[in-house]
Amino acid sequence: MKIHEYQAKELLRQANVAVPDGILATTPTEAADAFGKLGAEVAVVKAQVHAGGRGKGGGIKLVRSANEARQSTEAMLANPLVTPQTGPAGRRVTKVLVERGCDIARELYVGMVIDRAQGKPVLMASTEGGMEIEEVAVRNPEKILRTRVDEDAGLYPFQARRLAGLLELEGAAARQADPFLRGLCRVFLDCDASLAEINPLVVTGAGDLLALDAKINFDDNALFRHRPLSDLRDPHEEEPAETRAAQAGLSYVKLEGQIGCLVNGAGLAMSTMDLIKLHGGEPANFLDVGGGADVDQVTEAFRILLDDPNVKAVLVNIFGGIMKCDTIVAAILEAYESVGFNVPLVVRLEGTNVELARQMLKASGRDILTAAGLTEAAQRVVAAAKN
Repeated sequence: MKIHEYQAKELLRQANVAVPDGILATTPTEAADAFGKLGAEVAVVKAQVHAGGRGKGGGIKLVRSANEARQSTEAMLANPLVTPQTGPAGRRVTKVLVERGCDIARELYVGMVIDRAQGKPVLMASTEGGMEIEEVAVRNPEKILRTRVDEDAGLYPFQARRLAGLLELEGAAARQADPFLRGLCRVFLDCDASLAEINPLVVTGAGDLLALDAKINFDDNALFRHRPLSDLRDPHEEEPAETRAAQAGLSYVKLEGQIGCLVNGAGLAMSTMDLIKLHGGEPANFLDVGGGADVDQVTEAFRILLDDPNVKAVLVNIFGGIMKCDTIVAAILEAYESVGFNVPLVVRLEGTNVELARQMLKASGRDILTAAGLTEAAQRVVAAAKN
């Protein structure tokens, strides 16, 4: 689950991480009033959307008066914000953060993620702030500093001091690094986050540390332990089909291709997508119905797939274990009756009750293509989508 910048900064503020003064606004008038309340000569109006690269798309504007704050907000609310991460359709802006401007002397980067290879949290830092960390990793990998963090104790003081030295912090900034970095790590660990990033972390002209931007994502599987965090979800920022799938207990991620995939098991789903690409197709989604889905869940999965106008063919790839093959076929046939298939459907089944399932498909008289193996299934669905 992603949250907005202003929400991430509030969590950081509660952990004693310094952030700029800011006021949320949902109308141009509120933005103008916010500029006055901040009492600053310069402020920044920042569109609140779940996408990076806002500055490149006009979603971050420097303003020097209440009227400029009003005009900038009016423009942001009136037009979709298009960034490298939103796609050409852009993202609708419904709120902005009006934030006090600051004197920037240096821009740094700090962020915390899980090191998947070791299964441990790691704090990353770099002197290359303001840039996408992926770009730094490609062009200057030696400039990314990594420190493993204890899951229980968090970042130790000596680790914070070491990072401060490597980042060439001096004076007040060096002294502030300990509570700043340890606060960031505590937010990550205590909230079961999957990402906690401050980019840029700035050293002001006065020598203070300040989180100029912040991004925090949470592990969906751990949200049951953090009910208040669930309230921070903004459904308007999420793909409607993904929200709909989550409500049905399905794991679904929308992609840009033309072949809908319905698979049980995340590993099998990824393999299915790889095979589709190998044979010249593009998957329209990742969809794992899990090992214990019932007929209603599978039927809803088909509805979600078929509601996507980009889908030109559907591949069902099921290995029947707990999820029996005949259950899947029953759902397929029910979906034919209740939803209706307007695109080719290819089905590959293996496992529990597979022979019964194949007989059910054959006896149905439906126009359903079948495949015995993974390669054949991928080849048939790619050909069907192209035709």
